[in-house]
Amino acid sequence: MAQSRAGRSADRAALHIRRQIFDGRLRPGTRVAQATIADELGISRIPVREALIGLEREGWVTMEPNRGATVNAMSPTSVRDHFELYGMTYGLAVRRAVEHGAGPELAAALRAIVRAFTPEDPPAFTRQAFAFHRLVVDAARSDRIPLVLQALSTIMPGDFFSMVRAGIAIERRGLQRIASAVAAGDADRAANEYLVTMRRVGTLVVGLFDERGLLR
Repeated sequence: MAQSRAGRSADRAALHIRRQIFDGRLRPGTRVAQATIADELGISRIPVREALIGLEREGWVTMEPNRGATVNAMSPTSVRDHFELYGMTYGLAVRRAVEHGAGPELAAALRAIVRAFTPEDPPAFTRQAFAFHRLVVDAARSDRIPLVLQALSTIMPGDFFSMVRAGIAIERRGLQRIASAVAAGDADRAANEYLVTMRRVGTLVVGLFDERGLLR
């Protein structure tokens, strides 16, 4: 089903607010001016409020009656937990894919992506890494795994590896090892490689958030 215009406006507002927080224009402890956001995007306040409700669920802001939304500082533990959950969820996906017998065909497709990696081009690498993960999730044939991953997909407001360039080498090595484990039919090793890779990327993101003053 196509997303409604109001839903698209709320998504735009949420991304806009995340970027302002990430760029330091909205600092932890400050209030989000809903009217200003609406004017900047040329939308009404209603989708901005909807965006803030969603951002509160994600931990970015706290909504208070008659006071609006205040930007939260994030804890290092919450950021690390976010990537731990990524690793566990992708680990479950790759385990299910191997168990379903997708190993040889999936491994060939994953290795093709790995061979085509362009680490010197962060936006392209982001697309390639996401394509790798998408193949794994599709091969898992699970209705629940994509829903969990969708809920986890909002921690970085833009092209991930353009913002976290040091993560390219970690992700590249990790995905190479995952593809090798899938080719060997070793579901345990593939799942563990996913977890280790996401933990290492999470450590980098904690450092980046700390540099930007987003942590408490």
